[in-house]
Amino acid sequence: MDPQQKAKQEAYQKLVKEHSPKPNAWKHVMWAFLIGGAICVLGQLMLDIFTKLERTETEAAAATLAAMIFLGAVATGLGFYDDLAEIGGAGTAVPITGFANTVVAAAMEFRREGIILGMGSKMFVIAGPVLVFGILSGFIVTLIRALLTGLF
Repeated sequence: MDPQQKAKQEAYQKLVKEHSPKPNAWKHVMWAFLIGGAICVLGQLMLDIFTKLERTETEAAAATLAAMIFLGAVATGLGFYDDLAEIGGAGTAVPITGFANTVVAAAMEFRREGIILGMGSKMFVIAGPVLVFGILSGFIVTLIRALLTGLF
C-alpha cells in the first residue's frame, strides 16, 4: 500500500472512531445483571418447587437443570431468547440457558435440510466440543484427585 493510501485509510479510521457512538457500559452491565439475575431467580424458584416434589436434592437439581434447558430451548425456538439477549447481553449467557440457546440456534440454521440430517446432526456442531471438553476435563480432574488421595 502506498503512503498516500495509508494516510487516507488512517484518516478514515480516525473519522470513524470520532463519529462512532460510545457504548454506555454501566447501562449494559445493569441490564446484564438484571436479566441474568432474573434467569437465576427463575432457576432458584424451580429448584425450590422441585425440592418439594422430588425425594432427594440431587433429583430436584436434575429436574431443575432439565427444566431450565427446556425453557432456554423453547425460548430460542420462539425467538424470545434472541430478543432477551439484545437487552441483557452477557446476562443471557447464564450457563444452562445460554448453552441451550447456543445448541438450538445452531440446529435451527439447518432446518431446511430436514429434521434428522439438518437439525439433528448440526445440533451437536456446537454441543459436541463442549461436551467432549467437559467430560475429558472431568475425567482428568478425577484422575488427579484419585492419584493425590491414594486411591490407586
